[in-house]
Amino acid sequence: MFCYQCQETQHNNGCDVRGVCGKDAETALLQDLLVFAAKGISFWAQKGRAVNVGDPVADLFVIQALFTTITNVNFDPQAIADKIESGFVLRDRLRERVKSADKNAPLSQAIPDAASWDWHGGREKWVAKAASSGVLACEDEDIRSLRELIIYGLKGICAYADHAYVLKHMDRDLNHFIQDALVATLDDQLTADDLVGWVLKTGENAVRVMALLDKANTTAFGHPEPTQISTGTEPGPAILVSGHDLQDLYELLQQTRGKGVNIYTHGEMLPALAYPKLKQFSHLKGNYGTSWYNQQKEFEAFNGAILMTTNCLQKPRSSYRDRIFTTGLVGWPGLRHIADRQENGEKDFSPVIEKALSLAPGLAKTEGKTLTIGFAHDALLSHADAVVAAVKAGKLKRFVVMGGCDGHQNSRAYFTQVAEQLPSDTVILTAGCAKFRYNMLDLGTIDGIPRVLDAGQCNDSYSLAVTALKLKEIFGADDINDLPISYDIAWYEQKAVTVLLALLYLGVKGIRLGPTLPAFLSPNVAKVLVEKFAIRTIGTPEKDVAAMMAGN
Repeated sequence: MFCYQCQETQHNNGCDVRGVCGKDAETALLQDLLVFAAKGISFWAQKGRAVNVGDPVADLFVIQALFTTITNVNFDPQAIADKIESGFVLRDRLRERVKSADKNAPLSQAIPDAASWDWHGGREKWVAKAASSGVLACEDEDIRSLRELIIYGLKGICAYADHAYVLKHMDRDLNHFIQDALVATLDDQLTADDLVGWVLKTGENAVRVMALLDKANTTAFGHPEPTQISTGTEPGPAILVSGHDLQDLYELLQQTRGKGVNIYTHGEMLPALAYPKLKQFSHLKGNYGTSWYNQQKEFEAFNGAILMTTNCLQKPRSSYRDRIFTTGLVGWPGLRHIADRQENGEKDFSPVIEKALSLAPGLAKTEGKTLTIGFAHDALLSHADAVVAAVKAGKLKRFVVMGGCDGHQNSRAYFTQVAEQLPSDTVILTAGCAKFRYNMLDLGTIDGIPRVLDAGQCNDSYSLAVTALKLKEIFGADDINDLPISYDIAWYEQKAVTVLLALLYLGVKGIRLGPTLPAFLSPNVAKVLVEKFAIRTIGTPEKDVAAMMAGN
């Protein structure tokens, strides 16, 4: 195996024996083959569009295949193997349909291996193929780097696209871009300059998919509202919901109404508490715990059932293994899995509810902190007059965007220290789980404006971009980089790569990225990003705060 798609990859170089995330070599190789299968499907889907042949099932498969391979989503080799077989069956079916529709117009290009390889023969053959066709199969370091940058950006796009799909929002042109970009990574004729162009197209479509998901979420659940929530607990049986999927939470809330079970959010589900249609449920009590990387100790201490709806799963400890459930694309060998909903139906969460009731008396009452959340773009822009007034009065001198991912490494204390050291005339704009490094600090307000404005999940970085563009309009700035906004971004997995590419597409320059630059950036590719976009690694909190306040 070889994997370097996350920030915590071994020695910031690459995991080649076992993933730091916990996946074993076979699982890693099967994930590579699943991406390989998605590329093959994409090739025939692209050719099919020219002869009016399409397959919505294959389109969705590509999205879900890439989402499955994001860090900390699925660790179950059998589940991944089943997806691989389904994928190759879809590929072959689509291939025959395309050839049948275009008998008199043979393909003008060579058919890539991903579109033609004979997959029959079982898992041993698959693992061998993955080993020879994975990341390191491309020998040119710069081409490999750019291809992987595109693929990791696509993985994040696919995560967001799948969330939107669950809420019945799909963009056909976006699906086509995903397929075209995957096919581009198969084309040995493309130069580094060509691939840089595809990187920027990936950023453009990252903005597009985040707008799609924003529309899906707000159509289904209303616009997030500034909301004060508790991090304490109430007595009684309980279910803890982690991950990102709002529809799963909504269906669980419906199915637990009146049953004496309290519901709590965890990690990236925290923003759910600000959506009007979700917070109407009186048994949605608040948020328990912090970031995904603390889940083992936090889940162990939570005497209730636990539901993982999307990525951010860690190896379950034996102490709670019998009360944690997965659903959607999430998987771990041996865990109970809640099956997907049927057309126009709901998931059946009764096993999770029964487990929670069996653990009575459940949780005890504990006191917690009060957090203010819900500052997505609609709420932020409704406060635009107050923000502009504070800026013009000299009371608010700089915004610092500190979105992104949290993680294990001690060096991430940097983000806490930056928040603590920022002057009292600054406001932090955040989205994603990086906020757990500082969202419980008492940083006060500026004329009633909280100094930490939480826009929501990582995909809600779209809200921060919308806000920045609106401020550009309000202040009459010619360039988004003329605004008093600094970007200090934490990254961990591929959705953060998607967010980064979206910001680059929007023209944002001078982004600080940490704790390290991605291992998949070759020196030459990193140099291009530095020269073109002024991307830089984080330094010390003292130096970076001083530089940001000076406009650098």
